[in-house]
Amino acid sequence: MKFTVIAFTSLLILFAINFAKNDVHADASVNWQHVAEKHLSKKNIAARRWISFHESTNRYYARNGVCYGKFQLDISYLHGDKSKKNQELTANRYVASRYGSWVNAKKFWQRHHWY
Repeated sequence: MKFTVIAFTSLLILFAINFAKNDVHADASVNWQHVAEKHLSKKNIAARRWISFHESTNRYYARNGVCYGKFQLDISYLHGDKSKKNQELTANRYVASRYGSWVNAKKFWQRHHWY
């Protein structure tokens, strides 16, 4: 009986560890670019991708002075969270508040070589 309880408890612990491990990695498998682009028009998606390529060649860890990540945002905008999710969503908020759309942000970038 004692062995059965120990074996059962061990299986429960292994299951819990595996479940927790898979839960942690579930977020990593999300394509945050597609989530961030979900409600954008095709033109805005194209402009967004154009900007991210020209800013960092789509590298989430690119750094240039105080600018960081795929969209080369001022690092203070990320509030210490450099995750892909935060970069994607923060870029949308920044562009919406400053330019109104990614298309407008791209036009500005093409005139000034920054946005």
